[in-house]
Amino acid sequence: MSASVKPSASTAPASAAPASAAPAVPKRVRTTESAPVRWLLTALALGFMALFLALPLAAVFAEALGAGWQAYVEALRQPDALAAVRLTLLTAAIAVPLNLVFGVAAAWCVARFEFRGKPFLITLIDLPFSVSPVVAGLCYVLVFGAQGWLGPWLAAHDIKVIFAVPGILLATVFVTFPFIARELIPLMQAQGSDEEQAAQVLGASGWQTFWHVTLPNIRWGLLYGVILCNARAMGEFGAVSVVSGHIRGQTNTMPLHVEVLYNEYQGQAAFAVASLLALLALVTLALKTLVEWRHAKELQDAAALPEPAPLAAPPAERTAP
Repeated sequence: MSASVKPSASTAPASAAPASAAPAVPKRVRTTESAPVRWLLTALALGFMALFLALPLAAVFAEALGAGWQAYVEALRQPDALAAVRLTLLTAAIAVPLNLVFGVAAAWCVARFEFRGKPFLITLIDLPFSVSPVVAGLCYVLVFGAQGWLGPWLAAHDIKVIFAVPGILLATVFVTFPFIARELIPLMQAQGSDEEQAAQVLGASGWQTFWHVTLPNIRWGLLYGVILCNARAMGEFGAVSVVSGHIRGQTNTMPLHVEVLYNEYQGQAAFAVASLLALLALVTLALKTLVEWRHAKELQDAAALPEPAPLAAPPAERTAP
């Protein structure tokens, strides 16, 4: 005696639905506000950006080029200006790779391991966001200054930290090291460690897992953090101002050189150097936009791929009656 069993929804044949159905395209969500409200909010946002972002930026370039191109080029060719540009680029070239190594290591540690003191480590990573850069510079002065904790020992060994390039590097590294770590920690936590564990099960070493699995997965977040870190390193003023000593041609970065020129009533030269900083900021913004566009395009291309067809279930063995 046999009973007929009706197939449930979960045991329905695979042929009931297409094997490679295209992913559903999300519909455009329209806001419920009326048209006057939308126009008002858009006008307020654009007006705010024009007043506090576009207008000051245009004023910088207008003042820099007010005396003509020749005066603009001469202001940038001054020895002190060239020294400030070189020091700014040198500081960024050293601080960004150091923060890159620290950011990847800190993100790996926080996202992949559980240990005592983990909340304290996360708090230390966020410390430069809450501490004023001027306070950070004063802390370095208290530690490495002539009257600081290590000042006599450094003076005895003829090592200069404060009012020298090493102090500028230390201050810049301090104020910029959270950027890369803070970009990578939530990204690595969201991705999980399944792919890395699978690579290790297949026999990959730690370095092979990092280079071939972890790094490709975090490359866009890593590049985004590097761009932000580099922008902050080149534009830092407060902490560098405290530890530099404002020695012209030696310890003045570009922001400090702009302040010196402006205080000496050399407005056109000050705006010329400031326009160079603004150009670097625009280049950074363009790179940031390009990274975001490439990342979004990669996600869109991945979502457009057809889903793999499900494996066909093996035929049931027929038993004799």
